[in-house]
Amino acid sequence: MARAFVFPGQGSQAVGMGADLAGAFATARDVFHEVDEALKQNLSKLMREGPESDLVLTENAQPALMAVSVAVVRILERDGGKPLASLASHVAGHSLGEYSALAAAGSLQLADAARLLKLRGQSMQKAVPVGVGAMAALLGIELEPAQEACKEAAQGQVVAVANDNGGGQVVVSGHKEAVERTIEAAKAKGCKRGMMLPVSAPFHCPLMQPAADAMKEALEKVSLGTPSVPLVSNVLASEITNPADIKVRLVEQVTGTVRWRECCLYMKQQGVTTLVELGAGKVLTGLAKRIDGDLSGVSVQTPADIEAFAKTI
Repeated sequence: MARAFVFPGQGSQAVGMGADLAGAFATARDVFHEVDEALKQNLSKLMREGPESDLVLTENAQPALMAVSVAVVRILERDGGKPLASLASHVAGHSLGEYSALAAAGSLQLADAARLLKLRGQSMQKAVPVGVGAMAALLGIELEPAQEACKEAAQGQVVAVANDNGGGQVVVSGHKEAVERTIEAAKAKGCKRGMMLPVSAPFHCPLMQPAADAMKEALEKVSLGTPSVPLVSNVLASEITNPADIKVRLVEQVTGTVRWRECCLYMKQQGVTTLVELGAGKVLTGLAKRIDGDLSGVSVQTPADIEAFAKTI
């Protein structure tokens, strides 16, 4: 099968997310209700109405993005009568999207995914005091020169590649001063532009170790099944199906690099030609073509998108 399902990460959240799905499909309303119950929080109201200042908090944005992604998958499965394994050969998710992928593929129960992501958001926020860490996007640079820039700029502090998004877009993360120095070091290596990102914590770098420890403890108490199709892991950029191995990689992912470019190229090697992005936003759809001209991206997030996609399967 030439199709993989991919799931977005943080940054794709917006007030109103999932509202059209809930209006059109009881299946989506059921997903949002189940997430609300699991979190003992009216997250669906926050998603629908805001305020944006609360929705963007990582402990809310993470389960919200997962809920919308899983709602789309369940609509395809339950309303469309097509199990995920008949639609896609692999699943992959960008950062928190890995939990969405596992919930979609039946490895992780929806309620567990919601609670784990709430904790992941809380523990990532708590790991580093606000203002100490930062992240920056480097544009027009590839992975290796970006890694070299991090080494040169560290000067005893932490700075590392957080995301290798492909198409010359690399995100770095660490101590604020070290990240600022990395932008300058990267420009000397041909980087066209470096932008500090509006994030509240330095995700995917060694400063997140306290959050990784918290996730390890939480995952030990959660039962994971074998996903219905292989998961292409962020930290390995290759496929895994063993539940114990998946847990290890979810912990590593908190401090490790999201190797998204390599994940997409791995899926291409496995015969995938189309990345179908399920859930809020179109970030991964936009990256697909930039990573490899032979890959196409399709975004499925609204009832109209679902209807159009259903005609192609």
